[in-house]
Amino acid sequence: GSRASASRAVVMGQFMRTAWLVMQKDLTVEIRSREIVSTTVFFAISCVLVFAFALVRDGRTVVDAAAGILWIAIAFSGTLALGRTFERERYTDTLRALMLAPADRPAIYVGKLLAIVAMIFATEALLVPLVALLFQAGLFGAPMLLGAILLTGTLGFAAVGTLFAAMLVRARSRDVLLPVLLYPITIPVIIGGVRGTAALLGDPPDVAMAQFWIGLLLFFDVVFIVLSLWTFEPLMTE
Repeated sequence: GSRASASRAVVMGQFMRTAWLVMQKDLTVEIRSREIVSTTVFFAISCVLVFAFALVRDGRTVVDAAAGILWIAIAFSGTLALGRTFERERYTDTLRALMLAPADRPAIYVGKLLAIVAMIFATEALLVPLVALLFQAGLFGAPMLLGAILLTGTLGFAAVGTLFAAMLVRARSRDVLLPVLLYPITIPVIIGGVRGTAALLGDPPDVAMAQFWIGLLLFFDVVFIVLSLWTFEPLMTE
């Protein structure tokens, strides 16, 4: 029993170390180049500004419009971040080297996922105050709940996106195929993010409804991550 538990601890330690190294590698490259975050921030801000000019009239907006526009910008900029991340991997052939390394394949997936979530979160840190300002939305009435909604929604979206982006890295039409495959599957996550965020826009915020959507998003996160970990190795091997 003690040997089995010790071996499991060693395997888990190796798994976490591999995931940490992959995430550290991606974030180090991004910190040096600032290519992906700057591109996604510019794209997300442009998206929000277009909607602001279209929907804001005399300082008044459509009810709950801020929640929908925030998540549209997150989804579009997140797709751009996923595509650019794996495009960079394709140019340097890094992903192939990682797959040939004597490392646990699911750990590689986890490391890539955590790095992408961190990049999208960096975009959201600028995006949320901008949406709150332009649409006069009370997004900061319950900051802990808002953070939980953003985290669970971003994690679910990135979990599927990381799998598909890695799978399509060598496909010629990857830029077209990624959103075609990604958006239909992540619609429940995006809807959960929109409804959960909209629940926080009331005065006072609807805490019970926001907590319900957070729980639902956590469920989708678990399902998507488990399925991705299960399918990552066979999909990448093929």
